[in-house]
Amino acid sequence: MSVGVHFPESDSTLDSSIRLVLMHDAQGKVLVLLPVSAMLNLAVLWTLTGRKLQAVRGEDAERFFNQQGLQSEQGQQRLMQSFPLVIDASLEGRAELPLCELTSGLTFRWQYLVAEQQVQFGAIAVKPEFGRMRKQPGGGEDVVAITRAVERFTALRVQQRLEDTLGLPALAPTTQKIIMLRSDPDAGVDQLVPVVRLDPSLSAQVMSWAVSPYYAAPGKVNSIDEAIIRVLGFDLVVNLALGIAMGQVLKVPEEMPRGSTPYWQQSIYTATLCEKLARKIPLENRPKIGLAYLAGLLHNFGYLVLGHLFQPQQAVLSRYVEANPHLEPVLIEQQVLNVTRDQIGGWLLESWNLPEEVYSAIRQQQCEAPDGECASYAGLLQLSKQLLRREGLADGPIFGIDPELCERLGLSLEQADDAVRELLGYQDDLNELTRTLSRARA
Repeated sequence: MSVGVHFPESDSTLDSSIRLVLMHDAQGKVLVLLPVSAMLNLAVLWTLTGRKLQAVRGEDAERFFNQQGLQSEQGQQRLMQSFPLVIDASLEGRAELPLCELTSGLTFRWQYLVAEQQVQFGAIAVKPEFGRMRKQPGGGEDVVAITRAVERFTALRVQQRLEDTLGLPALAPTTQKIIMLRSDPDAGVDQLVPVVRLDPSLSAQVMSWAVSPYYAAPGKVNSIDEAIIRVLGFDLVVNLALGIAMGQVLKVPEEMPRGSTPYWQQSIYTATLCEKLARKIPLENRPKIGLAYLAGLLHNFGYLVLGHLFQPQQAVLSRYVEANPHLEPVLIEQQVLNVTRDQIGGWLLESWNLPEEVYSAIRQQQCEAPDGECASYAGLLQLSKQLLRREGLADGPIFGIDPELCERLGLSLEQADDAVRELLGYQDDLNELTRTLSRARA
């Protein structure tokens, strides 16, 4: 269960609040104060203090700040006198600060006298370069951004085609065939069955899915043909096979943010919810169900690519995400690496010839107003993440459900809630499917 950071829609005072961050290392704990809208710059903090401080785990911070003793003014003032303080330079000279701790929701006003304790001031806060993105450029601009980041943070020098120089593993022949089938509007079960039969691992997975309780196949399933034709169908097999294949190309980074939702769990839940939401959209505006599922399954694929390309920076990036749970991870990636998972994931899936609806939706899933053919798919990704975060099943800050987004998709808030209830009713089966995909990668 992921620990979320909630932002009440009606709380207009939050923008002027000061964020309280509990950090620690082997020497002990430190309290860090900075504007709530800013990103904590760990590089500056580490230089200023001479210590490799990192944020305490989300659940530990929630438990610490929810202590009964911190619910009174006396306890809050004692808290602020108990640890060394590091305060952003922009706050120097202010005698009273409205503090908030985002994981627990604790808020209080604090008056302080610097002379009473150990305090350091420094430029530890940085304003993210962009808020909610209005549009991801795509195409050549993505290639330029990725190339600059690769050359800045790695020993690679991009001279020819970008994909030829990144050291990415080649796609297996079975994967290439499945991508061709996914991209061919006339392909069907007759073309898919021979491909599955030729891959023993994929065949075993298809049979495993077909007999799982989630798909509730009537009677026994005795062959690959039955599994695909009678139980699973073309779209589902192609999409799950692609998910496994992509996961086998790149491994999940070892240095993920502590307390984050496991990669495959987030992928399966997002894909399933995208599918359930898409089925509730009126038929005349409904996106293709299979592509909605595939976009959800691969929505975070760029994170695997970042972990592959920027392995030395992955641990530092994870510490930044832990210290700034109120920001979308892509904002932190843009600030630290100058490229985001959405950019690099969208670019790579495009270069691998996946359907445009999928790679464009992934590229624009953070955009304020996605456009073109991908708009409904990107909107489904946005809404699914908002709903899953609310349930503690996805990573990132919790801003609440956007009614305008629902309206653009042709959904009501009640329908969105119904889709979540349906999803939660199958949690045991979805968790088993998650374990299946994880084992397939191992």
